[in-house]
Amino acid sequence: MPDVAKGQSPLKNHLLAALPEAELKLLIPKLEPVSLKLGQVIYEAGDGMAYAYFPTTAIMSLLYVMQNGGTAEIGVIGNDGLLGVSAFLGGGAMPHRAVIQSAGEATRMKISDLKEAFARGDVFQDILLRFTQALMTQISQTAVCNRLHSVE
Repeated sequence: MPDVAKGQSPLKNHLLAALPEAELKLLIPKLEPVSLKLGQVIYEAGDGMAYAYFPTTAIMSLLYVMQNGGTAEIGVIGNDGLLGVSAFLGGGAMPHRAVIQSAGEATRMKISDLKEAFARGDVFQDILLRFTQALMTQISQTAVCNRLHSVE
């Protein structure tokens, strides 16, 4: 499978790598490689979304922002996932802050292209829905652990 610009392969993201070759070929022209810096804020809570991100070597933290400005990590996304679930589930804005926890690379796609590919209902849709279930499980586990376990 061809690499996108800068020699970065979208196949380093497990969701994209799981796609049949025919579906991946449709997505390749819509994918753009990006470099992400440690601490870079991708989205703030309430922001509209322009892109979905498929990390390849970067790691992203999902942070819930409280009224007093405090934050709590609710999830982590690496090369096994994507940032932008709320876009294909019908949300218009990010429900949390997304920050780069470990610098690296990602492949991004315009939200309009993501929604179009998701709406086709092919394997891509199934993979994104299964990832959403896994992310919900991770967030639930994090909430339970934060409630029941102390740092000590």
